[in-house]
Amino acid sequence: MSQEATVAVSPGTEKKRQVKKPRGEPLLERFSALILAAFILLVWQVSVPLSGISEFVLPTPWAIASRIVTDFPLLISNAYVTLFEVLAGFGSAAVIGVPTALAIFYWRPVERAVYPLLIALQTIPKVALAPILVLYLGYGWAPKITLAFLIAFFPIVVATVVGLQSLDKGLVNLVRSMGASEWQTFTKIRLPAALPNIFGGFKVAISLSVIGAVIGEYVAAEQGLGYLQLLANSQFDTTLNFATVVMISGLGVMLYFILTFVEKKVTFHRESAK
Repeated sequence: MSQEATVAVSPGTEKKRQVKKPRGEPLLERFSALILAAFILLVWQVSVPLSGISEFVLPTPWAIASRIVTDFPLLISNAYVTLFEVLAGFGSAAVIGVPTALAIFYWRPVERAVYPLLIALQTIPKVALAPILVLYLGYGWAPKITLAFLIAFFPIVVATVVGLQSLDKGLVNLVRSMGASEWQTFTKIRLPAALPNIFGGFKVAISLSVIGAVIGEYVAAEQGLGYLQLLANSQFDTTLNFATVVMISGLGVMLYFILTFVEKKVTFHRESAK
């Protein structure tokens, strides 16, 4: 009897033992990116003086960080300009891209007409479009925002279409057999299931929007991080050049993690397949 009682109780405790992870593993996973970044920066900081490379050619991380602190007002004022261009281009791509994906998903003629054009547009290097956009739209905000829009539009449309198509057809038929309308099926089943894919497209698009805005600033601008980098190049100021690159990267990372935070708030939790 005592042996049977032990067997009856053991599955719960055994399950807890299987789920339990080593205590140090979550901490290592949480800070793994910081540890790797710190290691790379440390190697960079030590190897530059030891190898005899001039800071004019390759400044150390400490020199770049010091320059960011010294010229922070200059960097942040130009970062605001680039941020506006990125958000305007990405926002336009999201507002237009999601309805376009819905039209592609629900109407076959739209899919056959629009998809080839999207692929053709995506294959054109955006650097080649930048001078043309400046020619037609001038030197103001418009060419940078348009370039950020064009480079972000394709991943949003494709990710949304894939997310809408990924829902199990049997589940859709089950809901419809219970009397649900197409609008109810979309709002209650199809859209929530597609949100992880949609946000995946958003996160790719926001990173590409930064690239698009900076490319536009390379071609024609009087302010922005891309313009500041060109100015640093013309003055052979390598440290300021690297500081601008760090700001551009930090801008993209910040926007990416903001979207990740929003995604966790509005989408359902889906376990990893690992």
